[in-house]
Amino acid sequence: MGTTTTPCMHLVRVEPGMSFSRRTFMPSKANFGAESKVEIWKRLKSSSHVSSWQPIFQSFSSETIKVNKAVTRAMSGAAHNDPVSKLPIDLRGKRAFIAGVADDNGYGWAIAKSLAAAGAEILVGTWVPALNIFESSLRRGKFDESRKLPDGSLMEIAKVYPLDAVFDNPEAVPEDIKTNKRYAGASKWTVQEVAETVKQEFGSIDILVHSLANGPEVSKPLLETSRNGYLAAISASSYSFISLLRHFAPIINPGGATISLTYIASERTIPGYGGGMSSAKAALESDTRVLAFEAGRKHKIRVNTISAGPLRSRAAKAIGFIDMMIDYSSANAPLQKELSAEEVGSAAAFLASPLASAITGTVLYVDNGLHSMGVGVDSPIFENLDIPSNN
Repeated sequence: MGTTTTPCMHLVRVEPGMSFSRRTFMPSKANFGAESKVEIWKRLKSSSHVSSWQPIFQSFSSETIKVNKAVTRAMSGAAHNDPVSKLPIDLRGKRAFIAGVADDNGYGWAIAKSLAAAGAEILVGTWVPALNIFESSLRRGKFDESRKLPDGSLMEIAKVYPLDAVFDNPEAVPEDIKTNKRYAGASKWTVQEVAETVKQEFGSIDILVHSLANGPEVSKPLLETSRNGYLAAISASSYSFISLLRHFAPIINPGGATISLTYIASERTIPGYGGGMSSAKAALESDTRVLAFEAGRKHKIRVNTISAGPLRSRAAKAIGFIDMMIDYSSANAPLQKELSAEEVGSAAAFLASPLASAITGTVLYVDNGLHSMGVGVDSPIFENLDIPSNN
C-alpha cells in the first residue's frame, strides 16, 4: 500500500542565513533544547509518518543559500505552498503586575512565568512578612531552576514590591501592624502606595493579576466561623481585588486586562473549605462581572477570573486536605490527570493577550473539567456502570 501525506503534517522550512556547498548531502540535525532526541523523534515520527530511523538526507541545488534558523510550520498536504497563519500570544512591550507571589510553586508564579515567556515585563507584589525570604531566594539562585522559560532563558523580575493588599492606604493600618517586627524595614506597602510607586517608577502597566487569598479560620465549618474570621476572609480574598483595581486602574493602559483566581467552592459545597472562604470566592466571581462593566466603560479594561483546580502549593497545604482534593479530582474529572500550575499560567496568558480582546466578565474554568460533574463517579453507587477510567 502506498504512503499518503495527511493534513497538518509538520514540516521544517529552511530560512536564509547559513551556506551550503553545491549538491551536498547532509544528515539532518536539530537542537531541541532539553527534550531528548528520542522523544522529539517519536513526536516527529508520529505527526509526520516517518517510518525509518535511518538518517534523513537532503539534496541542495548548486545555488548557495544561507540558513538562520529552521522554522516549524503546520501545513496541509493539499496546499503545502500556501502561507499558514499563526495566532501567537505576543505580550512584548506589555508590563504586568502580579500581586501575591511569595514562592515559586503557586499559581501566581506560574502566571508570571507564562506572561514573561510571552514577552511581558514582570513586576511582583509580595506579602510584607514573606518579602525578605522571597528576595533572598531570588538573589541566591534558589528559584533559578523554576525560573527557566521555554527558550532556556530565566524569567526576570524587574521589581519586587512589598504589598499587603488588606490595607488600602497608610491611614487604614492599625498600630499593632505598624509596630509589628514582621513589617519592620518595609515602607509604602499599602495598595495605594504601591500603585503610586509603580506609576513613579514605570509609568503604567497593562496587566494586573490578583493571586491573593487568606482565611484565618478556613479550617472551621462556616457554621462555626466568627464574624471577624468571615470578614477577614472577604477582606483578603475578594475586597483586595476591588482595592487593587481601583488604585491601579488609572495607570492601566486602555485595552489592559485583569485576572484573579477563584475556586469551585464558590458554587459547589466543598466540606473543609470553611471560614468564609467559599463566600469570598463567590463574592469575587460576582465582583468580576460588575467590575467588568464598570472598568470596561470607564477605563477600557477587561476583568476576568480563572477557576483553577486544586494544586499542591504551600498556601493550599494550609487548608489541610489538598491531597484528598487532588485525588478526588483525578478520579472524577473528565480529564484524569493532575492539574499543573503551568496550565493555569497558559490560560492567564491567553486572557491577558489581544486574542481575548472581547472576553470580559468571565469565569474561565481550568480544572480538567471537574466543575461540569454533578456526581463523584468513584462512588460505590456507580461501581456496576461501565465508566471509562485511566486506572
